[in-house]
Amino acid sequence: MAVTHNGVTYRVADAHAHIYPGKIAEKATASVGRFYDIEMDEVGLPHILHEEGTAAGIERFLVCSVATKVEQVESINTFIAEKCKKYPAFIGLGAWHQDITDVAGELDRIEALGLRGIKLHPDFQKFNIDADNMLEVYKECTRRGLIVLFHTGDDRMDFSSPLRLSKVLEKHPDFLCIAAHLGGYREWDNARAVLQGTNVYVDSSSTLFECSIEHFGVDKTLFGTDFPMWTPKGELERFFSMGFNEEENRKMLFDNFAKLFGI
Repeated sequence: MAVTHNGVTYRVADAHAHIYPGKIAEKATASVGRFYDIEMDEVGLPHILHEEGTAAGIERFLVCSVATKVEQVESINTFIAEKCKKYPAFIGLGAWHQDITDVAGELDRIEALGLRGIKLHPDFQKFNIDADNMLEVYKECTRRGLIVLFHTGDDRMDFSSPLRLSKVLEKHPDFLCIAAHLGGYREWDNARAVLQGTNVYVDSSSTLFECSIEHFGVDKTLFGTDFPMWTPKGELERFFSMGFNEEENRKMLFDNFAKLFGI
């Protein structure tokens, strides 16, 4: 499975995709669309991601969902793990909530389920990235080799500001995480100022229509679709339209992802 562009064949991993159980998928997808005032391209069903993604030539998918209530965490993580077993191309991140008190116990369960880290959306979940009670979570994830994927940036609110992530990095410079949307959705100048040159990876999800990857360079940038907001095929077309060379494309489309997740 691969993608061919201008006569060159590339392996591709999608580093940012959301999936939901069938009974809530349409409602959850619509809710995200309303939050961002964007018409969603798809519905976030696992089989649609797998079918459309593989048809586009994508071979691995980092899948996740967000818990807006602490009591949702267990069921979401069970769902993500089940879908990773059903679709071996999926790599799962667990849901997390800022009100979890048994940090070690919940991370033990995430690891036992075979999940590779956690997904956080501070704007949906309404907590600051640099909240004191989250520092233990980040430290423990790093110790265990678990990746934290953040939604970062939104000029309408401050929860997920790249400036807040930079404060975490000041305390824990080895913290291994992905700052989605090139480090800060609609806060790209701030993101570049405070995150460039750190241990942070960024993904290209929901940015290629407005912001250049050159903000961060290619060595720590991951291709991501933000499915179901956008389609895999459409995001690959946007990516290739940016005109990077073969070596740069290989890094962002697969090699950086493979290095980060050990595949």
